[in-house]
Amino acid sequence: MRVQLKMVLDCEPEAAWRAIQSPTVFREASLPLLDFTSLEPSGFPPRWEAGQHPVRIEALGVPIGSQSIGIEFPDRQHAGVQIMRDNGSGLSGLNTVFDTWDHRMAIAAAPGEPGRTLYRDRLVYSAGALTLPIWPSLWALWQWRGARIKALAPSWTSER
Repeated sequence: MRVQLKMVLDCEPEAAWRAIQSPTVFREASLPLLDFTSLEPSGFPPRWEAGQHPVRIEALGVPIGSQSIGIEFPDRQHAGVQIMRDNGSGLSGLNTVFDTWDHRMAIAAAPGEPGRTLYRDRLVYSAGALTLPIWPSLWALWQWRGARIKALAPSWTSER
């Protein structure tokens, strides 16, 4: 099953690319519906790096389990498009219902809109018999994240 977003953000593409690599932005985009706590010994890294990043998840303050965020940076297939992928998996609790979790975020310059970013966010997932019943909740979560990302984007900068 699939959940998708496609929107134009009010920031430079490089600023959006830096932002989606930030665990802080990841958390800000999900609050207050979901909150994430790093289970890594040193906490969240300053920037997502390729590899597995275990987290504990709370939904509206209630613990729902843990998952491993599996970060990858696939090779560019289209000029000017940068992609970050999370193909993690549930470690405990509700997250273990997912057989497949393939979340990709793509950043590119918005065509005909200098200084703005085309942001695409796609989740492909499978959860056995629960795949269809889970879809409305994931769709609502993606709409929330999209609205939060759009609101946060003007504050993002490409400066280090």
